[in-house]
Amino acid sequence: MRWSGQAEGAPGLVSVKGLLRTVQTPEFAGLTFHEITAKSLLNKVPETSSMPFRWTINPYRGCSHGCVYCYARNTHTYLDLDAGRDFDSQVIVKVNAAQVLERELARASWGREHVALGTNTDPYQRAEGRYRLMPGIITTLAEHHTPFSILTKGTLLRRDLPLLVRARERVPVELGMSIAIVDDELQQQIEPGTPRTSARLATVRAAADLGFNVTVFLMPIMPALTDSRAQLESLVEAVARAGATRVTYGALHLRPGAKEWFMRWIGHTRPDLYPRYRRMYADSAYASREYRDWLDARMQPLLERAGLDWLPDGDTPEARRFARELAQNGATEASAPGSTVTGPTGSPGEPTEPALF
Repeated sequence: MRWSGQAEGAPGLVSVKGLLRTVQTPEFAGLTFHEITAKSLLNKVPETSSMPFRWTINPYRGCSHGCVYCYARNTHTYLDLDAGRDFDSQVIVKVNAAQVLERELARASWGREHVALGTNTDPYQRAEGRYRLMPGIITTLAEHHTPFSILTKGTLLRRDLPLLVRARERVPVELGMSIAIVDDELQQQIEPGTPRTSARLATVRAAADLGFNVTVFLMPIMPALTDSRAQLESLVEAVARAGATRVTYGALHLRPGAKEWFMRWIGHTRPDLYPRYRRMYADSAYASREYRDWLDARMQPLLERAGLDWLPDGDTPEARRFARELAQNGATEASAPGSTVTGPTGSPGEPTEPALF
């Protein structure tokens, strides 16, 4: 069954500029698509930000991946939708994305700066299988000599690999795959709408076999859920076998919107961990410095043994500054500023888990 238009009574109808119709189909059970005509597609990152890029594109708002920790959840409240179930099921689709982007990139003022895709919601979420916005976006960026990067959890990226190979002939193209959990059962609890880890690793391999230097984002690493040595070692080894060249990792952070949704989930699913998470994130969106130092000491030997370059957590303020410097300097290898691979007493070895958590 499908509802269209802006008539009263349409399920999940949102008040958003440019709304064409609201759609539900049996093939995408549980999802409602709100098709809109966007006035712009390029989003300028504020000058005060320390992000290593100045422009982003998000062809969708909301995301069917359903990741309980997703930092973008609060953006749905700007549409009078909630940051929980609505974010997972009410997806805004910018159906004229390629046409708007063509107009924006054709301007004489466009400086052909790097554009990042996948910074807010995943461009290869399930909706992309229906709407196919990415091929037009990729083609337009390449035709206007605009370098770009894509970060995704979606294996649908494989569909566009031939197109990305052609785009790479014109502009630099960077690919990133987000993989946070090695255990399939846990992954389906925390990221219920995402492809399995094995499928994402196969996508990394497919891209690597075509000559792409793929960065894998091992994040978020969740205290007492996904941070055991066995879990991290298994994941790092799998990423290396898949042909990734670089890893970014980082501890869970919980912004407003995401924090409330995650804490509700952890309280229901793992009530034994709820008090510990409440203490850890009571006064900050970030895990404690003690925990992050401990995570560095656990992760870095694993990455070095696997032969993987690495970058620090891209969402902490110090890491964003570092990433910006890295991009500006054109470096290809890095280690986190000020990080050491030592145990709690300063000698090499397995660190002790911080008492705070």
